[in-house]
Amino acid sequence: MQLILYYGMCNPLRRIFFMSTKQHKLKILFATSEAHPLIKTGGLADVSGALPIALQKLGCDIRVILPAYGDILESNLQIKPLTERYLPGIPGKITLYSARLGNSRVKVWLVGHASAFTRKGNPYIDANGDTWPDNAERFTLFSRVIEQVALNRMQLDWDPDIVHCNDWQTGLVPALLKQTPNAPSCLFTIHNLAYQGLFPYSTFSALSLPATLWSPEALEFHGQLSFIKGGLVFADRINTVSAQYANEIQTPQMGYGLEGLLQYKQQVLSGIVNGIDDKIWNPQTDQLIAQNYTANSLTRKKANKAALQQLYQLPADNNAFVLGCVSRLVEQKGIDLILEFLKTIKTKPLQFCLLGTGDQRYQKKFVNLAKKYPDRIAVNIGYDEKIAHQIEAGADVFLMPSRFEPCGLNQLYSMRYGTVPVVHHIGGLVDTVTDTTEETIADNTATGFVFNQPTVVALNAAINRAHQFFNKPAIWQKIIKNCMSANFTWHKSAEKYFNLYQRIQHRQP
Repeated sequence: MQLILYYGMCNPLRRIFFMSTKQHKLKILFATSEAHPLIKTGGLADVSGALPIALQKLGCDIRVILPAYGDILESNLQIKPLTERYLPGIPGKITLYSARLGNSRVKVWLVGHASAFTRKGNPYIDANGDTWPDNAERFTLFSRVIEQVALNRMQLDWDPDIVHCNDWQTGLVPALLKQTPNAPSCLFTIHNLAYQGLFPYSTFSALSLPATLWSPEALEFHGQLSFIKGGLVFADRINTVSAQYANEIQTPQMGYGLEGLLQYKQQVLSGIVNGIDDKIWNPQTDQLIAQNYTANSLTRKKANKAALQQLYQLPADNNAFVLGCVSRLVEQKGIDLILEFLKTIKTKPLQFCLLGTGDQRYQKKFVNLAKKYPDRIAVNIGYDEKIAHQIEAGADVFLMPSRFEPCGLNQLYSMRYGTVPVVHHIGGLVDTVTDTTEETIADNTATGFVFNQPTVVALNAAINRAHQFFNKPAIWQKIIKNCMSANFTWHKSAEKYFNLYQRIQHRQP
């Protein structure tokens, strides 16, 4: 620090200012198993692809580290090798590659290992939908490399202040780092507590982890190895992706047996709602939709509705109440509730558009309903980024009846596009969607329709409420404008992460 003294010519009082001659940039190693646009299976990739960019804009010196999956190595991404090493306990050679995160300046370090990561397809499951049998070995290897990078042992001449780990795939990192004095501090983010990385004791023995980690106070969980406990027990701070979800995971209903540990750690547990990339999700500039629009030109949104009806081969009708859904077809997402609701659609002036993939049972049921009601229900099994944007822009409401939802992104995308969300009162949906009532209409905070119980009756009532307001154009436009003016950009969330990093660094509560 340089001390600069100023003596006022007219003021006899001396003023002292401290000015840093060279401000230290906070160095963050962001560890994740997926990041958009490099590899994506869900919301973790969206967070990992956007949050580091926002943090860099705030002045962080950040590196993203993830496995060098086969699909990444064979893509058009500009990749260059950084270093090659043999590490104790790891068969074969580790290659670290360097790339960039999308079109940003954020550096990505890819962990290459021939047998662990070069296979094509989904990072976690094979072509038949079965979990890769060596996932424990693969992500232990990944965690060991992260540990070496964090301790500046990979010839990179870069040592982070904080290692930010995400979900069970990086859960061993805080546990490994705690074995070394003066290792960097760790933040562990829970994106979905339902996925814990559980493996038998035999796996723990085979992984050559420190024997002291096998205890209920460490990685042992009812006789099994729990990767996620590594993050929960050993990280300096824990956070999750909404304040409501941070509370919910401390209950037996949502804690999956870990609620006691999370209650014990509640002083270092908090929630930060995810943001959205408003360069990608912006109806004013989106090149994937039929017609760009803003809150001041909502008549143009109708062109997207017509385009969506044409795409899904539904009757062209601007007065139809179009329900959209982009989702994994799994029980968590309340998909069974939507299916039961759709059985009554013949008696309702509604249209429904689905984009999703998941449980084979649900896929078949949606396809059969679309065949039964071709003028009301249209289904696209799979995922397509362009179609996802078209649903967000063209539908009138977005259905999200999740049984649990740590944060959720689609309700945020929907609001950005003026497509009003219908959501269950749970997790991040509570923190981001304000129910429409006389009071919230009057104070311009109404942004959706919230129901309190995960039942078909409650979902039906919420959709009916939304339809009633849809038939009141003045109020409906007011709700749409409230949605579009809500601020859920990553800049806002990144500032909260930055403050959390600083508290960790200075060991503040």
